[in-house]
This record gives sequence, C-alpha cells and structure tokens, in this order.
Amino acid sequence: MEGVVIKSTGSWFTVREGNGTIVNCKLKGIFRIKGIKTTNPVAVGDHVVFDMVEDTGTGIIKQILQRHNYIIRKAKKLSKVSHIIAANLDQALVIATLAYPRTSTGFIDRFLVTTEAYHIPAGIVFNKIDLYDEKLNKQLDDLTKVYQDAGYKCISVSAIKGDNLELLKNALTGKITLLSGLSGVGKSALINAIEPGLDLKTKELSGYHKVGMHTTTFAEMLPLSFGGNIIDTPGIKEFGLTDLDRKKLAERFPEFRAYMHDCRFNNCTHVHEPDCAVLNALEHRKIDMNRYKSYLSIITDDYWEKDEKDYRLK
Repeated sequence: MEGVVIKSTGSWFTVREGNGTIVNCKLKGIFRIKGIKTTNPVAVGDHVVFDMVEDTGTGIIKQILQRHNYIIRKAKKLSKVSHIIAANLDQALVIATLAYPRTSTGFIDRFLVTTEAYHIPAGIVFNKIDLYDEKLNKQLDDLTKVYQDAGYKCISVSAIKGDNLELLKNALTGKITLLSGLSGVGKSALINAIEPGLDLKTKELSGYHKVGMHTTTFAEMLPLSFGGNIIDTPGIKEFGLTDLDRKKLAERFPEFRAYMHDCRFNNCTHVHEPDCAVLNALEHRKIDMNRYKSYLSIITDDYWEKDEKDYRLK
C-alpha cells in the first residue's frame, strides 16, 4: 500500500492513502541503522510504501519512495545532525514580520539559501502589516524591492485585518507549500485566516520582549479547501544551515549568479580578491549590502568543517 506522510509525531507517522484513508504507521527498524544522518528518516511529504498490521488498523512503513526534493535544517546550532523539515515540495514560503518579534534578514536569507540549494521555489510573506507605522512601511517597501529584484515572490498581509489574503490564497492554490518562520510571526493565525476550518491553536506573545511561543508541535500537512496542501512546521528560533558546499554558496544568491562568472578567479570567494565582479556590482549598488552581509555571515559560520583548509578566507 502507498500513501503520503501528512504528520510525524516522532515514533508514529500519519499516512494518507490516495483515496483519503488515514493510517497510523510506525517505521520498520531497518531505516534507523542505515546511517541516515538526520533525526527523522521519514518526513512529512514523503511518499511511502507500507504494510497493514493484522487486527490493529495500523501499518509498518517498509519503503520510502525517492524524493524529488526536501528541505532541512540543523537539529541544534552546533549539531552535525540535520532535521528534514519536509519533502516533495512545490514551493516554500517563509513567514516574516517587521513588527514584534522582528524577523532578521539573516534568518530570511538562510532560509532562502537552503531552498536554493535544494531547488525549491521560495518566497516571503510579510505578516502583521496592520501594525506597521510609516517607518516600518518604508522598510517593507525597501525589503520587498531587494527580494523581488533577486527573484523572490513577496506578499504583504495582515492575518487580523485580512489584507491581501486573496493574493496569498492564489499563491497556495494547487501546490504543496511549506510554511515556516520564527515563533510569534503569526503563522498559525495566518493559516486560520485563509482556512478557518483548520482552527489551529494560537498563543499570545510571551513577555515584554515579545518572544514567540511555539504553538505548532509537529510538522503537519493540511489540506486546503480551495485546492492544494500546506505543510505547517514548528516555529524555529534560527535556521541552521547544513549539507551545503561553501564553495557553491555564492550560487545560492541569485543576484550574485548574474556577476560571479565574470570574476578574474574561478575560485573567487567574493570577499577579498582583485577584479571580483560581485564586489564591483556591490560597489555600484547592483547588489544589496544587507544581502552581501548575510553572505559573509554564512560563509564564516561555525557550520563549516574546520578542516576545509583549501577554502580559508584571508
């Protein structure tokens, strides 16, 4: 029997068959000893083959069908182990906000770099625009231009006031979409606004620091009445990169790709070399400085192996 994993709660996986039947399954033990360096060998969105267990109504997953893509993050900041957030995606949207709690551009850029690495179309949804004053609206306009110029879809919405929700629904229709973001950006409220029947739990922001509290405990695929599915993921405090090649990092910035092949050196790091086309574009404001700072932050991140002696920054 075949189906798609729509929820993972650790040891149990909820699988939806093609006819809509829901079966709770466990994982055959062999998957846990094959050297998969992730905390979860099976992820939401995976297509699996399973056998029913007689007289229990449950199943045993015996095969994971080939993924056409997936997206991962580090399980913990300094961990070498990764966590597969979701698989077989049509697109990934990061929910961000310029109001409390503010989403840093560094977080957004790390998310986008990861989607670029796994060839997943991505975009940004700026929520809580009903809270923005004139200064924040100016920042929103500036950020939207930066990311749209880089090729990313940007949608500005208010889950509370309903602003531009139709634009978001149109972007989701007929697709499997990962929704991710920091705790407190209003992701659950936004999902409730576009699909009220789901009635996801939401919480007030905790404390005067406006720190978000986790309301989504496990990743889950949710059907949309207007067509398509969203994968709601737990709010994450930071997006640790993993499974990436530092030498290819610049390729994960679309605006760098337009210039990097004109650099004098094939192995240019775009940091200190002479005749670097990326640095020249930066100087002439063809590349946004904050995006370049994100690149520098990522390329010097503690993720990279210490023994990469052939690619040290000077």
